[in-house]
Amino acid sequence: MEKQMNMENRTRSATPAIAITNLTKRFDDFTAVDNINISVPPGSFLVLVGPSGCGKSTLLRMLAGLEPPTEGEIAFNGKVVSSGRSGVTTNPASRDAGLVFQSYALWPHKTVEGNIEWPLKVAGWSRDDRARRIDEVLKFLDIERLRNHYPAEISGGQQQRVAIARTIGPRPGVLLLDEPLSNLDAKLRVDMRSELMRIHRATKATSVYVTHDQVEAMTMATHVAVLRDGRVEQFGPPDELLRTPQTTFVATFLGTPAGNPIPATREGGAFMFGKTEMVSADLAPGHEKVQLLYRAQDITVGAREGRPVVKATYAESAPIAGQSMVTCMIGDLRLTVMVDGFYRAEPGAEIELCFLRDPDAVFNTDGQRIS
Repeated sequence: MEKQMNMENRTRSATPAIAITNLTKRFDDFTAVDNINISVPPGSFLVLVGPSGCGKSTLLRMLAGLEPPTEGEIAFNGKVVSSGRSGVTTNPASRDAGLVFQSYALWPHKTVEGNIEWPLKVAGWSRDDRARRIDEVLKFLDIERLRNHYPAEISGGQQQRVAIARTIGPRPGVLLLDEPLSNLDAKLRVDMRSELMRIHRATKATSVYVTHDQVEAMTMATHVAVLRDGRVEQFGPPDELLRTPQTTFVATFLGTPAGNPIPATREGGAFMFGKTEMVSADLAPGHEKVQLLYRAQDITVGAREGRPVVKATYAESAPIAGQSMVTCMIGDLRLTVMVDGFYRAEPGAEIELCFLRDPDAVFNTDGQRIS
């Protein structure tokens, strides 16, 4: 009996909290989500990140049950909740999932207490259980004093807390958040980021968070899916994506500052950037043209003996923790480099950039990693 229970526990732990298989969503001739496959372990904090129009909000709406898939399927804890093939679409209220909207979407005619109570009432909670749970989430989110206020009477940050309280009230197994911090000012965003991470730890819900802000993605996530044109460019833990980006898009989208892909052409036994010899061509046998990825910290201003140097046009610099993040141009190519101390030059001035180390990675001309 004990052996059977252990086997069942292992099976449950091996079942993804969210399994997305060959998921596609088309609107007429436009493909918003294109054959996505993701498996999310229980208790994860998955961040969907990418530029505007990449399909991340459409994917979240399909997870929530607000959009049916054209093809593929979604399963929560082993149970299929949406299928483009069979036409199965579980009602949003029956998915054990809660959604926090970007616009908060609070009911203006209900008090804070009324907003939190309504989904509990819909879920069939008794009056006493509702009262206890409302007290719990009000205290948990430190908004007890707002109990009898209406949404129009409280600030944006307070409305966001109410929206989160309303969502976690029924104790959903999956928490979906659609750019919930985008309407807040910079300082409040940082504060609420920490608050959301605390909520995630406390509720133990598997969370899916949509943002276009890569700093939010790398700060909060246990797993990151970088989306581009409806497809997943790369999926994995944030440190893995930073260390080993599989495409130049990921390398230039993630990280502060992001990586610098340099186009290079084979000449003899070396890859050349213009007339500058960058590195041995042995790094990418069989390739005539490549992109060499250099981290910002591996490039500086000013020549160093024995290292490749190129001329660039200074654009701007920003101080960061005792260093300067310097942006410059070589033709249409924008490069970001790090310099110790405070550095500034006249915009448009010619400066020398020195590559301190060999490239961190090599990509082909299509942006796919070679080595």
